[in-house]
Amino acid sequence: MEHVFEKLKEEEKKELEEFSRDYVDFLSEVKTERESVEFFKEKLTASNFKEEDPDRGYFIYRNKFLACWKKGKKPISEGLKIIVSHIDTPRLDLKLHPLFEKMELVFLKTHYYGGIKKYHWVAMPLSLHGVVVKKDGSLVKIVLGEKEDEPLFTICDLLPHLARKKQEEKKLSEAIPAENLNILAGGIPLERDKKGKKEKEERVKKRILKLLEEKYGITEEDFSSAEIFAVPAGKARFVGFDSAFIGGYGQDDRICAYTSFRALLDIDKPLYTVLVLFMDREEIGSEGNTSAKSRIFESLIYNLIKKNGLNPTPDNFFEVMSKTMALSADVTAGIDPNYLEVHDEINDAKVGYGVVISRYTGHGGKYLANEAHAEYVSYLRNLFDKHGVIYQVASMGKVDEGGGGTVSKYFASYGMDIVDIGPPLLSMHSPFEVVHKADLYMTYRAFKSFLKD
Repeated sequence: MEHVFEKLKEEEKKELEEFSRDYVDFLSEVKTERESVEFFKEKLTASNFKEEDPDRGYFIYRNKFLACWKKGKKPISEGLKIIVSHIDTPRLDLKLHPLFEKMELVFLKTHYYGGIKKYHWVAMPLSLHGVVVKKDGSLVKIVLGEKEDEPLFTICDLLPHLARKKQEEKKLSEAIPAENLNILAGGIPLERDKKGKKEKEERVKKRILKLLEEKYGITEEDFSSAEIFAVPAGKARFVGFDSAFIGGYGQDDRICAYTSFRALLDIDKPLYTVLVLFMDREEIGSEGNTSAKSRIFESLIYNLIKKNGLNPTPDNFFEVMSKTMALSADVTAGIDPNYLEVHDEINDAKVGYGVVISRYTGHGGKYLANEAHAEYVSYLRNLFDKHGVIYQVASMGKVDEGGGGTVSKYFASYGMDIVDIGPPLLSMHSPFEVVHKADLYMTYRAFKSFLKD
């Protein structure tokens, strides 16, 4: 194996740098599922995609699921090419009744979403992203803490002088209790009214509620129909003296969402009808009606079959699915030399050595995994070699060290061939994930070659 940069031509390196800058801008701007859908919809419209159009169309469900497609030269009866990624990421969700005051400090209570290390989220800048739907049905968008002239938020940590028994003698997973992930949100009490009267209780909270009503027109009760997330504040950045890496929040799995979306836009007249999917709820087991386990995918395929002149019967659906080839576009773990004890150096992914084909995921004994057939992996190897895609075939960690799953097993149940493909990350599921920009670029090249041929 050789490093990607040892194989690239000069014009390819220039394209890599430009692609990386575009990706950093995307990663800095887009931090939630809804924001992902809005971003992609705007780009689709600018590229002459039309909602539900059979040739060059898109479909949005609940503002958290997006499908977009281009019609191929071959009829849909010969199958599709599908790339599916997820656009949800680990974060902190505000609880249904988040606001509380104690000792004239106001906090927001949270419930973490997905697999996080709780100690990552204390003593760092946070911003709030989301929506509030009021009783009259109107929707209020909230993004606060990203601009330099805006206040941001944080979760306070315990000073080391007092932390010996409270934190240092505990397991790492127990040092920061989930119920202590309370966001500092205010500290100035409500002023006296014109009559000189003064509120006696929760004066800071009442002032915060007043500010929220003035700025957004929302009340405390409106939090019960809100989706507001605390995410790391600030922009993605290049990392290292040589800017070899890109660091930022939410690269699992918006890096695959972005690269597959760009691949779709950048191909013309594909051989097969191509479908790119952006799913929700993968980080919590693909539950809910915008996830890979919902029936929305089946409805979408039935509609595409109908739009292409076929009778939308179960027989035709499963015939199309049996001829479909798909990629589960998701990241994997890159080998970190600081933690070699959990890696299989022979079989795990090396950072900077290209996009990764993961034949199987799951955990010890290959439980809860989809394993791609050898014939399908062989097809992809030949395809990538043909298009100059630098790739590696790898697993994730030693057998009994853990593991993880993706959406591939849900799509495999329809009879299609599917395998996991994506770049290796460092610090996965942290507030600042890191990717080598060579692996980012090769992921885009892999998706583009898959969709085109």
